[in-house]
Amino acid sequence: MVLTVSVIGAGPAGLSAAAALKARGADVTVLEKSEHVGNAWRHHYDRLHLHTTRGLSKLPGLAIPREYGRWVARDDVVRYLEAYAVHHDLKVEHGVEVTRLDRPAGERAGGSADRRWTITTTDGTRTADAVVIATGYNHTPHVPDWPGQDGFTGEVVHASRYRNPAPYAGKHVLVAGVGNTGAEIAHDLVDGGAASVHLAVRTPPHIVPRNQGPWAAQYTGVLVRHLPDRLVDTVGVAVRRASIPDLSNLGLPIPDVGIASRVAQGSVPLQDVGIVAAVLAGTVRVVPAIERFDGGEVVLSDGARLAPDVVLAATGYRRSLEPVVGHLGVLGDRGKPLATNGRPAAPGLYFTGFTNPISGMLLEMAADARRIARNATRGR
Repeated sequence: MVLTVSVIGAGPAGLSAAAALKARGADVTVLEKSEHVGNAWRHHYDRLHLHTTRGLSKLPGLAIPREYGRWVARDDVVRYLEAYAVHHDLKVEHGVEVTRLDRPAGERAGGSADRRWTITTTDGTRTADAVVIATGYNHTPHVPDWPGQDGFTGEVVHASRYRNPAPYAGKHVLVAGVGNTGAEIAHDLVDGGAASVHLAVRTPPHIVPRNQGPWAAQYTGVLVRHLPDRLVDTVGVAVRRASIPDLSNLGLPIPDVGIASRVAQGSVPLQDVGIVAAVLAGTVRVVPAIERFDGGEVVLSDGARLAPDVVLAATGYRRSLEPVVGHLGVLGDRGKPLATNGRPAAPGLYFTGFTNPISGMLLEMAADARRIARNATRGR
């Protein structure tokens, strides 16, 4: 009997899982709520390039074209995902949003076991032997509920709405959040002519150069991912001191918690593609985290005040899996799946793309896809 699988989400995680499952003989349908594959990538900021190398970012069964360069641009990632779906002849149903997933009902009439999942969508109900949820680590934009925000006379914009610096030229901008997105947007705003750029930091990040000559930071991430955290934490401090200037007096000290320990908590290092130079030059000024809003001012955690025209909130995303699977007991802390890395969360249910590994998200998505395909089709 052919295994039927529904994959929820047509981003890189979903497409790679679908291709790997199809290669092992499964009948796979990808359910995508938008009208495009790779829809999230189409809405990232213009400046974005992969922080992982082209060679270690390919999905199963198709290399990324060499002409896209070592650090693949956003639009080329979209082209690659489109080509990937065509190359593997994947069946993608667009405009279908999954709203709920229910476990197999138990026994059919006649005593045979019913092992098919029930999938409720905006386009009716369907069933499948197995389900892969690949709706994304960065799904729903999150803006903190800062006190006084409703009375702020400026503008608060989540980073997911940022495309380029043109609308912010000549404006005073406060970027909240110093992950890779916040740091790159801050740097982009400087290049685009913002009147001033401040970067609000609650927890100082670990900073690594994206590459030093031919050696990419990702290579180190791959090499150390299976080493003890304590060892990586110790080595990480030495590498930081050797490769990044001391930024302690500028608001970016070396964190007390080591680099591997922070990754285990879900925070990947900040890859430097220009933010260090901007901070050293004073064109991006690091300030403490936002405490509250007071009319047209932002009050920082040290009591200082700024009066930005715009607050750009690079404050992350939520997985937003609760409406779909929250009743199944498969989610843990902050709504993250309890089972990842190709392991089933329940018989016939898999999650992929919900980790943020030091070795690179696309590399691990590809590995996840192969593991899911093996586990789901075992015995078929």
